[in-house]
Amino acid sequence: MTRTIIVGAGMVGLATAWHLQERGVDVTVIDRVGVAAGSSWGNAGWLTPGKTIPLADTGLWTYGPKALLDPDAALHVPFRVDAGLWSFLAQFAAHGTNRAWDRTMADLTPIDKIALECFDELIDGGVKSWTREGPFVIGFKQEADSKGFLHEIEGVIRHGQDVPFERLENPRELAPVLSDAVTHAYRLDGQRFFEPAPFVEALGAAVVERGAELITGYEVTDVSSTRRPVVTMSNGQRLEADSVVIATGAWMPALARKLGVRTRVQAGRGYSFTVATSVPQEHPVYFPFQRIACTPYQGRFRIAGTMEFRRPDEPFQPRRVQAIIAQAREMFQGLDLDDRQDEWVGSRPVTPDGLPLVGATQAPNVYVAGGHGMWGIVLGPATGKLLAEQITTGRIAPEIKPFDPLR
Repeated sequence: MTRTIIVGAGMVGLATAWHLQERGVDVTVIDRVGVAAGSSWGNAGWLTPGKTIPLADTGLWTYGPKALLDPDAALHVPFRVDAGLWSFLAQFAAHGTNRAWDRTMADLTPIDKIALECFDELIDGGVKSWTREGPFVIGFKQEADSKGFLHEIEGVIRHGQDVPFERLENPRELAPVLSDAVTHAYRLDGQRFFEPAPFVEALGAAVVERGAELITGYEVTDVSSTRRPVVTMSNGQRLEADSVVIATGAWMPALARKLGVRTRVQAGRGYSFTVATSVPQEHPVYFPFQRIACTPYQGRFRIAGTMEFRRPDEPFQPRRVQAIIAQAREMFQGLDLDDRQDEWVGSRPVTPDGLPLVGATQAPNVYVAGGHGMWGIVLGPATGKLLAEQITTGRIAPEIKPFDPLR
């Protein structure tokens, strides 16, 4: 039996571990905090291949400059001297064209198409959790605001996905929490949602039950490889394996850059919290114009939003939550937005070209899996499955070939 060390116990790392176990590999998972401690915990829990699209688009040239001037904008860029951040933003903005969007969407579509079936495979294989179908309610204050959303959906369909959607005459039948300010809405089908932290925790439990060693409380400070990969931990312990996978999200560059992975990974931080509703809300709600995504979560309603380009370990910024609340007050009714629980910030790993980094590094038998931006949750199981195949057979599946981390 061969042995693989996975660095990172989020959705991507644990899915890779699970599929390696399926192939007879002995697995050790290391995380400095624990299972689902990063972006896998507080996200909106959307399993929406139909919305797994390039982050940069032509609209960036309109709202991007506003983000620099408006501290409450959904896209927030702190105005500071940071050469690395401004270099990333320049590269990111360069992909805000129709041609770049189509190119990136073409590369994402094959893995989008298999994303949901990979969740079913985990559940059928013993992960004690669930996913649930929508519908998703997409709301707007006025019809003109829906132009960008419709353009994105048409682009996804053009690239080969089946994304059923239709206009809702009375959106409050599916979403009684919507206020009268929402005058225009669509129903989006063919997508799912789940409770992210419980699912990832169940996945972690399944991996351990199948024999994996889980090491928490220590940071991996170095990964090197000559004959065999060696992982060095913050307590000085060195572990050797046949292969290593670095799946540390926005922190990936600290370990992967010296291994030839030069694509910048920028933390795109998202915020969320949960509130009570006066009437039960059973379906996810999305406001594309305000960039707010909401999901039923353990009897409450999780509200998530913003894209904040800061360093991943920077402190929680209360103003970002207040910016979400300011937008939400107008769009909702029957929510106690002053009684918030589970306030959270998580660092999503964003690449300039909008494509993940999945595959081999320059170091023998060392791999990376990350850089999914906002889509690490929905694409995590498929990423883990296809990377496990590459590690054990050498075959690079066509779905992850565009994600070459050495590009």
